[in-house]
Amino acid sequence: MCQRCAGVGRKRIYMSFEFKTGWLCQFLDEELKTILPRRVTVKDEKKIWEMAKRGRFTLNISGREELEQALRRKRGGIWLELTPEQYRKLVEPL
Repeated sequence: MCQRCAGVGRKRIYMSFEFKTGWLCQFLDEELKTILPRRVTVKDEKKIWEMAKRGRFTLNISGREELEQALRRKRGGIWLELTPEQYRKLVEPL
């Protein structure tokens, strides 16, 4: 496998989300202590699915069920594995 396929250099972060007037997404470092500066609000839960897919969240049967349940509860969180470029976008100030 190449380094990209093997996940070399990826950053593991936690994305928490909650529905208010839209889906508010916050990101925390791997230790769950530091909230990363970038927050994202999306109107459609399809964007949550898209972020999960892009962040290499495990979308097997149990992963899909976990995400579906969190979306029904209107709050939850998932672990993502970001590329260095994706991670940089979260930590750069707006």
